[in-house]
This record gives sequence, C-alpha cells and structure tokens, in this order.
Amino acid sequence: MNIAIGRSPLRLAAALLLVGQLLYIVATQFHTGGEANNHPAIFAAYAASGIWTAVHVAQFTAMAILLAGLLALAIALEGYDEAARWAGRFGAALAVAVLALYGTLQAVDGVANRQADVAWVSAPDAEKAARFASAEALRWIEWGLRSYHAFALGISLLLFAVAATRPTWLPRPIALLMGLSGLVYLAQGWLVGVEGFSQTVSIAIVLAWVLSVAWMIWLAVVAWRMPDATPRRMADDDEGRSRAMPTPPR
Repeated sequence: MNIAIGRSPLRLAAALLLVGQLLYIVATQFHTGGEANNHPAIFAAYAASGIWTAVHVAQFTAMAILLAGLLALAIALEGYDEAARWAGRFGAALAVAVLALYGTLQAVDGVANRQADVAWVSAPDAEKAARFASAEALRWIEWGLRSYHAFALGISLLLFAVAATRPTWLPRPIALLMGLSGLVYLAQGWLVGVEGFSQTVSIAIVLAWVLSVAWMIWLAVVAWRMPDATPRRMADDDEGRSRAMPTPPR
C-alpha cells in the first residue's frame, strides 16, 4: 500500500541539523587557541580566557540542537521500511548517548579544566608541580571523553546514513556524505585517544564540518522542495491489502 510522508518532520530535522552545526562552528571560533598539546602554554592561555564558560555553554547548546535534528530525522524516516526504521532508531539512541557524553565532556573541559588551570597559574611555586599534574590529569580525562564522544557520533551518523539510503525520494549522495562524515568522526575518536589534540585531529575536525554542512544543506534543499506529501511504498501483507481494498457494497 502507499502512505505519505509529510514534509514538516523532514524540514524540522534539516533546520535543526544545519542551525546546530553552523552555531557549533561559529562558537568554536571563539575558543581560546594555541598549540593544544603544549600543556604549559595552553593551560596558561585557558586560565587567562575571559569568555571560556560562555563559549562552552554555546558549544553545548549547538550540539544539543544538532542532535535534536538527528532525533527529528529518525522520526521523519520512521515509517519508510524496516531497515530505515531500525537504523534510525538505533542511530537516535546513540544520539542521546552522544549528548550525555558531550555534556560530561563540557563539564570537564568547560568547568573543571579551567578551574585547575587557574589554580596552577596562581599557585605558589611550591605547589605548582602538583597543581600542574592535576590539570594534566583532567586534560587526559578530556581526551578520553572527546574520543568516545566522536566514536558514538560517528556510529550514529553511519546508522542514519543506512536509513537515508532507503527512501527513493532522498538523493543517494546525501547518505554517502553522511556516512563519510561518520567515518571521519570515527577517525577523530581514534586520533584523539592516541595523539590528543594534535594538528591531525584539527584537520579531521574541519573535514567533518565540511562534509556535515554539505549534506545538511542538501537535505534542507530537498526538504523545502518537497510537495506536501511524498508517496512511499511499503510491502503489503494480506491484512494490509484487505484494509486498502475493501469489498465494495452490493
């Protein structure tokens, strides 16, 4: 039988995804920069930052909007077919885990890290070594959280890429770009765990942004060009056929 997909859920998903991603990119431009793996230099820069808390709150807000977009996309693809339904559901479940991991990451990075850095900078000479060790330990915890956040987001995007291959009205390259962005996030997770915040990780971050913005813009264009409803075909079972084609009255 034929049922219809309303364009509103897809438009909501596309809008949340694109707005969240762009806001995240903009907020990150205000993050204190420097050679991230040079801990004495970067800890001093973090301690001197006057907008540290605001930047991390903005990043968390943007990530929450982006992940809400993934949940909305799961709803938009929910009834298409069995593969799309379950891939979307598992992807949505992982998106919730991604938000929890990111909240924990920002609690460590946005609050604990800076407090430890300020304590190290302002400590008397006799305490500086111990304070620096504490700040570095928190940094390594941040590496771990950032690594597994990227792993979870990458797997979630790969599942959504599978779901996005199912609707015939959705251009296949969108799913391809979504899957590629997921693979780049997986690479990020591995690299952060091995190298910390190296230059290679920075390149992978920018690459993931480029791929993500590309498929999100494309998805938004598709959503806004859709008619009021797009037909989608599901396999009929006997019960479905009996409902779709009732016996005419005699």
